[in-house]
Amino acid sequence: MSRVRQTVTLTADLVILTIRNGTLCVLVVERGNEPFAGHLALPGGFLRGDESLDETAARELAEETGMRAEGLHLRQVGVYSAPDRDPRSPRVVTCAYLAIAPDLPLPAAGSDARSAHWLPVVEVQRMGLAFDHDRILSDALELARAELQFRTIATAFCGEEFTIAELRKVYEVIWGVKLDKSNFHRKVTDADGFIVPTGGKRPTGNGRPAALYRAGEATTLSPPMMMPRSSDV
Repeated sequence: MSRVRQTVTLTADLVILTIRNGTLCVLVVERGNEPFAGHLALPGGFLRGDESLDETAARELAEETGMRAEGLHLRQVGVYSAPDRDPRSPRVVTCAYLAIAPDLPLPAAGSDARSAHWLPVVEVQRMGLAFDHDRILSDALELARAELQFRTIATAFCGEEFTIAELRKVYEVIWGVKLDKSNFHRKVTDADGFIVPTGGKRPTGNGRPAALYRAGEATTLSPPMMMPRSSDV
């Protein structure tokens, strides 16, 4: 085993998810510089000055979306350190983050990007991404799907007030299943501190206004909301 010490460059990459027009979308940039000029990639950047990696991720989030990390669901997906993952340096190690928010604005391209777009996740997976970003996106999606079972992150895809139908749509879009309305209603209202009724109502177009809710104080789901094994749930 080699004992030669290597200089390591650190970066933070972001998988920023939102739901637009009922579709799960991810923010991607078209790279303006080599390597992979003209290819799609996840937004991200190099660690600067005295930043921590968390601070780098928060800065990149603000630069790419105009949103601040405070109040968003932002957490680490994993660390990626394959020797050949980035041709710019022998060892570029990245820490990937998952960010979730509703109704994110149209992005503005960063300094090294030609353009930035919200694209459906399925379309991005079909086209492929630069570097090892396909793997990072896949890992982030698995994390989001798993967290929906045990944590209250589904409300992060909703606005400040939402209906149970809107919350159910979050689960259906991310899990790719159709959920039984009455069963879902019972589960989310029985979960301790998951959602709280606001007392308000919203017209639905079918003559019966829907009750409005907000996110509760809980961060974990008790009982958990387990992902169904088939679409006939």
